[in-house]
Amino acid sequence: MSIKMVTMVKNRHLGKSISDSSWGMFFNFLFYKAVEADRTVIKVHPHNTSQICSNCGEKVPKSLSIRTHNCPFCKIVLDRDYNASLNILRFGQHLQTLTDRICLPLSENLPTLVGGVSKKGMNIWK
Repeated sequence: MSIKMVTMVKNRHLGKSISDSSWGMFFNFLFYKAVEADRTVIKVHPHNTSQICSNCGEKVPKSLSIRTHNCPFCKIVLDRDYNASLNILRFGQHLQTLTDRICLPLSENLPTLVGGVSKKGMNIWK
């Protein structure tokens, strides 16, 4: 991102539009490269991915300042971001199974998992 663009993002009127546009371009490029490599892109809703234990599926609430995931239920200790990445991977793989490897268009209408439970109520840890 150029310096001029950084300044424009700080502008409260233009910032959201520029950031949204950048994410949109990133996903378009990602989707293009995935098609080129015969791969599937699946967007996963990031809500609670760092608070759900990737090992047992229990929710472990924590503030943003806490950088380590310590699960009192299964006793696993992980970096918070690594825990979230494992959850995102699992959610994406679950969605891929649900869609039977159909390449989905990138839009806000994609099915999402919230907290390890799909909108149809299927818990992926059980």
